[in-house]
Amino acid sequence: MFSILIPTWNNLPFLKLCIESIERNSTYPHEILIHINDGSDGTLQWVKEKGYKYTHTPENVGVCWALNGLRPLMAAHYLCYVNDDMYVLPGWDKALYEEICRMPDKLWYFGSTLIESDPRIHHYIGRDFGRTPETFREKELLDTYKSLEGEDWMGVWNPPTVVHRDIWDLVGGYSVEFSPGMASDPDFNAKLWMAGVRVFKGVGRSLIYHFKSVSVNRIVKNDGPGQFLRKWGLTVRAFGQQILHYDQLWTPSPTTNRAILRKERIRCSLKNIIRIFRNPRAPRVWDKLDNG
Repeated sequence: MFSILIPTWNNLPFLKLCIESIERNSTYPHEILIHINDGSDGTLQWVKEKGYKYTHTPENVGVCWALNGLRPLMAAHYLCYVNDDMYVLPGWDKALYEEICRMPDKLWYFGSTLIESDPRIHHYIGRDFGRTPETFREKELLDTYKSLEGEDWMGVWNPPTVVHRDIWDLVGGYSVEFSPGMASDPDFNAKLWMAGVRVFKGVGRSLIYHFKSVSVNRIVKNDGPGQFLRKWGLTVRAFGQQILHYDQLWTPSPTTNRAILRKERIRCSLKNIIRIFRNPRAPRVWDKLDNG
């Protein structure tokens, strides 16, 4: 049904649990594709032994290159992006596919609702069932997850997400200038918006537990918010709030306050000018080539 793309970086215990949950708890059979960054912790050998399709780089190249590199391996019509520190719950894929079947076209972007120990957004579910595979209380989660189903919400951009592969190709996948990946998710949403997508829906009955292993703490981060502002003329926050109505209760036809949006555009333009004035030599994509 889905081609599930999983980037991983020396996170083998989480990856094993993630794939185990997909194979055990999914309603439909799916194709699992893995990008292995480094893999010196045994990930590369384990994936080879299991026979999963994969790509591999000797160093961490981030999620943008990883996802784009996996795209040619896809056999399914639907591209589903899942992080390696996630555990999918029964029916997660059925709920997403039911939403897809209701759509008259390919102009949609659906995502699951995360269960986290410390939720970042209102429509995520705050429950702690363990922070590591060793402390994971799997049985307790499986016994109680149905009572945690929430409402559908707007503005999804964090994985797990699913998009039709034709729309992925239309916008060119993830923008590699955002490597290793800060703000690459909202940038992808902005490209989808420009391509005519208006349905960005978080599905309350599609539940996934998120361990939040925080691999991003191990990387040198790109200035994602600054790059997004320079590219789109809005901050990530303004784009989420004013365009996508991020984290609000789902409604098919949300109303955008044009006056507020104009004010936000002016404010963001001034903020962009100030950022350029303070840092005229902001890092550029080509600097990496200049530096060898």
